[in-house]
Order: sequence, then structure tokens, then C-alpha cells
Amino acid sequence: MRLLRFLVRLLSLAGVVVFLVWVGRNCTGKAEESPTATVTNQTVILQEVTAMGKLELVKYNFKDVVEHEIVKQWLPNPRAILIISGEAIGCIDLTKITRADLIQTPQDTLIIYLPEPELCVNKINHERSKVYNVEYAMFEEGQLVSEAYAKAEKQIGQSAQQMGILAQTKGNAEQILKPLLERVSGRKVLLRYRTGEKIELAR
Repeated sequence: MRLLRFLVRLLSLAGVVVFLVWVGRNCTGKAEESPTATVTNQTVILQEVTAMGKLELVKYNFKDVVEHEIVKQWLPNPRAILIISGEAIGCIDLTKITRADLIQTPQDTLIIYLPEPELCVNKINHERSKVYNVEYAMFEEGQLVSEAYAKAEKQIGQSAQQMGILAQTKGNAEQILKPLLERVSGRKVLLRYRTGEKIELAR
């Protein structure tokens, strides 16, 4: 009789152990696939990425001679000649990335959709620039020189875009930005643009 009771208790205990193991495995599986865990992870990655701000990826330096004049009807045109030194910087504004731009694939790869590259800096270096010559300015020299600098700054931006600074910014993103994002996320990263274009390496 005692042996029978012992066997019954042993079988009951074994049943409880099997049940607990089954519950444990199912709970673990659910935790791994939990949407909440995925969302939390993406939120952390998003915070890390956007904290980088505007990431500068390429810089062009310029040195040029700029001539500017104010057209007069009766008097000689005031004219200024400037020797200009300046720079243009292409960047990607990572603060524009949202959670919708982060896509986790079943293969544990993270696809990040980037905003379009932009010219975040085009400016004159006034310490390295100078007024070379001014003619017929009289009382308009200040205005003349100011307009000449503004014209030169605009030309720097236009020249940088014509030389392909935005395309090179895209190319440098693969070489510079991708490794940074892989370290932040701990995953393999594929970079795409909002337009769906894959980033190509700079040649």
C-alpha cells in the first residue's frame, strides 16, 4: 500500500515537472518574439541614431576670385574684386529618421531609410578672404563689398552641387555611416533612401 502511494506521488511530481518545463519553453519563446521587445529595441536604436544629428560626410574647399558691380545709369559702375576662400559640407540629417524608417528583417538585418543628403554648410572663410580692389565705390563701398561676399557664398553652394557634392555624400554614407550604425544597432545594416534608392559606393 505504501509502495502504491509512493508511485502515485512520484507520477504526480513528474507530471508537474513536465508541465513546468512546457510552460517555461513556451514563455521563453514568446519573450523572444515579443513585439514589445522589438519596439523597445528599435526605440533605443532610434535614439542613438538621431543623437548623431547632422552627420558631415564630405567637405569641399574653395578658393576663387569674385567680381561684383552695382550698375549705374549715368555714373561709372562701382566694382569690387574679392579673393575668396570658403567651404561646402555635405551631410545627412539623422534627426529626420523616424521609427517607421527602421525595418527589422527575419534574418536579423536592420534596414534604415535615410533622408536625402543636403548641403548643410556653404560659407566664406573671412579670415582667409580679402578685398583685392574696389573702384568707383565712393559712399557705397560697404554695400558693394557686402553684396560681393553674399554673391561669393551663393556661388560656393552652386559650384559644390555642380561638382557632385550630394552624390559623393551618398557614396560616403556607405563607407562611413554604415559601420557607425552597425556598431550602434549590433546588427547588419542595409542603407536605403526614402525614395527606395540603394546607396552606392563612391567611385
